[in-house]
Amino acid sequence: MDRSPRPPRPRSRPAASLAALIAALALLAGVLSGTAAGATAPEAAAEPNLLRNGGIEAGLDGWNCSAGSGSAVSSPVRSGTSALRVQPAGGDRGECTQTVSVRPDSRYALSGWVQGSYAYLGARGTGTADVSDWTASAAGWTELSTSFTTGPDTTSVTVYTHGWYGQPAYHADDLTLTGPGGDPGTVPAAPAGLSADSATATSVSLSWSAVSGATGYTVYRDGARATSVTGTSATLTGLTPATTYRFEVTATNAAGESAKSAAVSATTRDGGGPGGTLPPHALVGYLHAGFANGSGYTRLADVPDSWDVVNLAFGEPTSATSGDIRFRLCPRAECPNVESEAEFKAAIAAKRAAGKKVLLSIGGQNGQVQLTSTAARDAFVRSVGGIVDEYGLDGVDIDFEGHSLSLNADDTDFRNPTTPVIVNLISALKSLKARYGESFVLTMAPETFFVQMGYQFYGTGQWGGQDPRCGAYLPVIHALRDSLTLLHVQDYNSGPIMGLDDQYHTMGGADFHIAMTDMLLTGFPVAGDAERFFPALRPDQVAIGMPASTQAGNGYTPPGEVTRTLDCLTKGTGCGSYRTHGTWPDMRGLMTWSINWDRFNDWEFSRNFNAYWP
Repeated sequence: MDRSPRPPRPRSRPAASLAALIAALALLAGVLSGTAAGATAPEAAAEPNLLRNGGIEAGLDGWNCSAGSGSAVSSPVRSGTSALRVQPAGGDRGECTQTVSVRPDSRYALSGWVQGSYAYLGARGTGTADVSDWTASAAGWTELSTSFTTGPDTTSVTVYTHGWYGQPAYHADDLTLTGPGGDPGTVPAAPAGLSADSATATSVSLSWSAVSGATGYTVYRDGARATSVTGTSATLTGLTPATTYRFEVTATNAAGESAKSAAVSATTRDGGGPGGTLPPHALVGYLHAGFANGSGYTRLADVPDSWDVVNLAFGEPTSATSGDIRFRLCPRAECPNVESEAEFKAAIAAKRAAGKKVLLSIGGQNGQVQLTSTAARDAFVRSVGGIVDEYGLDGVDIDFEGHSLSLNADDTDFRNPTTPVIVNLISALKSLKARYGESFVLTMAPETFFVQMGYQFYGTGQWGGQDPRCGAYLPVIHALRDSLTLLHVQDYNSGPIMGLDDQYHTMGGADFHIAMTDMLLTGFPVAGDAERFFPALRPDQVAIGMPASTQAGNGYTPPGEVTRTLDCLTKGTGCGSYRTHGTWPDMRGLMTWSINWDRFNDWEFSRNFNAYWP
């Protein structure tokens, strides 16, 4: 509003002085408007932007982005030279926040420009109604805006942007919060107690003590900003194996950033993850060591070198609930060409010397294992350890099928299971891992029923007649995810399964494998509850299970469809109608039932794998 005084109304004057009067009034008007003597009119002062680095011209300074999801990029930008790019992943929405000092009972306007899919802009902690604006799709730069009034006791608000679970990246630029500024307080102290809690070949987990007055923390790796978080821990991924890194952390709030903490160093492990060294892309197969069928018996020494992991099928229990696992070679009456025990052990040693992994696969279709008691759990650990030691194996594969795993109807939190067979299995596998150490290989081969079906049924507390096996592997996978070398779900012998697109997919083609694997690599909300999101596995932990031939199981996938599956998931090409939530060139590989059936089928499955990943 113009607050300048108006010129007084002129009194009557003689006509002779009219021209002079007009000239005087014109001069006075010019002075009052700021244009006299050639001056230019002053512009109204723009309200200051209360957001620090709202144009993202100083990297991520001032912003805390969840799970390392944010980065400053030079294209696309709306103005200046930089914009914010955020990639949601798995159970993370890709949220970037900044806490701003404000005044109580004051009006504020929030705006920003976004581009991409599912972009949100909002403010919380306003003391009145928290607000937001969003768009489901913005092909070009689109403005989001909202406003709010602070409550009578509000001295700070948190401004945020975020996307949506598993969706493509979004961009943001020129973020602005206008209104009366508050007292930013004082810069927080430097964090204390920084420690490196654990390391894999490609990640380091850090934690530190909370700092009074801090609203976020920034982690530095070798002096460069690595990620920002709001809590007191962070896991940095994408690191190089067998490499030493130096870490520091700072605390931030509206007043600024603290000094850096004392530094700690951590060295990543050698070998690419739990279970030691595997090739970047591995071929996994089951060998019928204990029985014969229409595929014929194959001696371990005759298994070609293209097989990187050989799972010996099967270790089976003496009874369903004993936990006592036994393994024997196929009887000579059933398998006339079976090798001797000594030859078999020598073949295992030769495979391991060549860098291959040989595992005991426990369970199978006929081997029901139900660890219903702690006694069964202890027998499982004791007997499995005895077999591993006797044959000099690299680890175990868990192939529990049928009713080996099921959930009590009230066991609705995969993070804290209570069903005894689940709790005892987790405890047993942790004990084996602790006994043999980091090099112990742990793999699992659940059916889709036990994993992806959990997207539909697990955690509702209302089974509605659904089989309690639906999603029963999820708490086991979650509890052992840091120890799990490979998960290769059996994408066969299955009915239609719903994918993240809420459409049903049928086995036997690329579409089924793409949708099922996308769920593992993206993560998914359990029973539609976004707050209880089942997290994504690392790509190097995932292989896809397929039958080696039409005789091996329902859901045989022709080589061309196998290739299209790999092209989509690792290159982003040939995906068909299903839209994946990412591209994963580091996905580990393929698993098949079985080596015997592949040999029976003239090695079609392994030849196709070797052609794709020579």
